Amino acid sequence: MALNRRDFTRRSAGAGAGLVLTGAVGALATAPEALAADEPDGHGTGREEDHGKGHAHRLGYGPLVADPDGLLALPEGFTYRILTRSGVTRLESGEFTPSNHDGTAAFAGPRGTTYLVNNHELKGPRSRWTHPVPLTEGLVYDPAAAGGCTVVEVHRDGTVAEWVGIAGTSTNCAGGRTAWGTWLTCEENSDLAGVNGMTRDHGYVFEVDPYDRRANRDPRPVKAFGRYDHEAVVIDPRRGHAYLTEDAAKPNGLLFRWVPPRGFEHGRGKLRTLADDAGVLQAFRCIDSRGRFVDDLSRATRIGTVYGVDWVDVPDRDARTTPVREQFGPHEVTRARKLEGMWWADGGAYVVSSYARQESPGASHDGQVWFYDPKRRTLTLKVLLGVNASPDEDGAYDGPDNITVSPYGGLVIAEDGEGVQHLFGATGSGRTYPIARNDLNDSEFTGVVFSPDGDTLFACVQNPGIMVAVTGPWRRQPRR
Repeated sequence: MALNRRDFTRRSAGAGAGLVLTGAVGALATAPEALAADEPDGHGTGREEDHGKGHAHRLGYGPLVADPDGLLALPEGFTYRILTRSGVTRLESGEFTPSNHDGTAAFAGPRGTTYLVNNHELKGPRSRWTHPVPLTEGLVYDPAAAGGCTVVEVHRDGTVAEWVGIAGTSTNCAGGRTAWGTWLTCEENSDLAGVNGMTRDHGYVFEVDPYDRRANRDPRPVKAFGRYDHEAVVIDPRRGHAYLTEDAAKPNGLLFRWVPPRGFEHGRGKLRTLADDAGVLQAFRCIDSRGRFVDDLSRATRIGTVYGVDWVDVPDRDARTTPVREQFGPHEVTRARKLEGMWWADGGAYVVSSYARQESPGASHDGQVWFYDPKRRTLTLKVLLGVNASPDEDGAYDGPDNITVSPYGGLVIAEDGEGVQHLFGATGSGRTYPIARNDLNDSEFTGVVFSPDGDTLFACVQNPGIMVAVTGPWRRQPRR
């Protein structure tokens, strides 16, 4: 049923409230002087009582200290350890760790171990890459494709093992962790068989189980989720809906929802049982508070903007002749440039739109984070980064990509912008603070995720492909 203006007003009234787990995220302060700043007492914006200790603490962890080894600048008291490095570390099978690390999820393993499923964003034929994902027997979808996932096992004593989770997929960018303990890896490439040397169709989502290697044999795409340039996916654990982002342009990409068929129950191995046309794949359509159609998310210029959301059925989800995003006419769906990472928390989905430029009809920006509330069917703008005028100077941020919810409050965001690249945090009121800076090169950060116990932040430098574990004096961040 489509939303009317009365529905929108009723459902959006509380859309910005109730985000209790981490607090709503507001506008990011991108000026360098806003980082780790200490506000005067009495204003409630810079200091917060540390419950049980009776003292106030600063936002963030202080300025970043240049790395003498030239890799990762961190605040004083923090350290990092390299877990995998393409062309240096090796898999259990003896091959080198693949390159181009991307989306990552962390899972609690036995006896204090942590499993990390790590995407490798490798596009096109294997001959293009020095270190593609090895074609491990039984785990290969398309032997012509270079991408896939590895599983990294980190033991309490610091030892690391790595093996292939899936191979022969293309451009494995982001993805999403499921409530039942698996990883959904997304192909950000929709080449058909015969294009770029591929022998099978691409543009799908695949499930990878970090606990059971046998479950990953004979990889099968989840075709019910559609074939397009996938970026990220989250699953609503209550309703069973999947939400999926598309990173594409000309025209700009879409946010999708997959509604499972009646009686379907999620669980380990259940996605493999779905028919290719199971459930309903839909694209989002937004209306503003006056009931007017919103053609692109770049139209929003104020934090707190709330749109009502309808869902429009996709005509042909496998898109063999016409890409999914081109199957809709004007005024049928809402678009956004570079829909990127997602994270499920606070009863809904945080969704990144990385930037908007000349390909977008609204105002230019260098990053948005939205929150979709499935109960109210509203989309609320939580983060808005203005255009970064000096991306080569350290301090300001642009191009948010992978995100995670922090156990210490707010969000942690991986930067994929121009110039200097950071990991940074954002509090409930939108204040920002630096966590790390790439001192090696201008490659983006990816795969940001905390360990199950919250003690370690894992992240990757995509090129050449380095996974690190960051530890230090983490603490609860101010909500304001």
